[in-house]
Amino acid sequence: MGGMGKIMRSQFISLPYPTKKSTGQTIIVTGSNVGLGLEAARHFVRLDASKVILAVRTVKKGEAAAASIEETTGRKGVVEVWELDLCKSESVQKFASRVDTLDRLDVFMANAGIMAKTFTKVEGNESQITVNVINTMLLGIMVLPALRASAIKYNKPGVLSFTGSFVHYVTEFPERNAPNIFEDLADEGKARMADRYNVSKMMELLAVRELATKMTESKKDGQVIAAVVNPGWVKTNMGSGEKSGLFAAFGRRFIARETEVGSRTLVHAAEGDPETHGQYLSDCEIGECRSTEEGLEGAV
Repeated sequence: MGGMGKIMRSQFISLPYPTKKSTGQTIIVTGSNVGLGLEAARHFVRLDASKVILAVRTVKKGEAAAASIEETTGRKGVVEVWELDLCKSESVQKFASRVDTLDRLDVFMANAGIMAKTFTKVEGNESQITVNVINTMLLGIMVLPALRASAIKYNKPGVLSFTGSFVHYVTEFPERNAPNIFEDLADEGKARMADRYNVSKMMELLAVRELATKMTESKKDGQVIAAVVNPGWVKTNMGSGEKSGLFAAFGRRFIARETEVGSRTLVHAAEGDPETHGQYLSDCEIGECRSTEEGLEGAV
């Protein structure tokens, strides 16, 4: 079955409801005031995590999300709201410095991202490349020391999870053949914006797989499991301000998973099975990604 056929079929797979406890853990979820991040954070609080940090661009919205979690789980004093703007590398560095002050960090879920059909430059690159690739990877790398330190202290692998997407299947990523990929993607005259989100998710996937390889090769103390998780087609507000075609509208209504169901994939990734290191996770198990099937690993 072709890639898109597998994707459509997977939408109807029943995903297990998370039951594995997160007792004692400190977990950070970016992009957690709404959507997948919010529902994953809600699960972590329900599963007895000691501290769940909502990393959000707008603190007021994060506080509303925290109140929602407290109301539905009945647990108070667990959720914290920290400001993070992935459009700004300065904010990323400030956030990472704050992470270093934590006594413990078990799981970091790099879930935040944007989808845009209009070309806009942010810090010298197209906005989706800056947010979904550059600053997301920067933050992931910067929190690694905290994850490693906790892994050593508590004798338990840390988890560095990145929310990817099945849409990496639908891009040919022609920019990979450019002499300088980032310069090519930053050229508005060449921009293929209908495909840009897909490209950003392919680049993120390739970058995480390379990061996982380097982490293994480094042989540093403190095991950390890094993986990309595909939540599937989910009913979220991602791209809600953009016009969409009839198929997309139909899919969101009749095919897409409910947000809570999609969030189960994130919670599964947070369990940190060593076999998932460097893998593409889909439907709460190790899946197949296009970069494996078609040899695009060297693109980034």
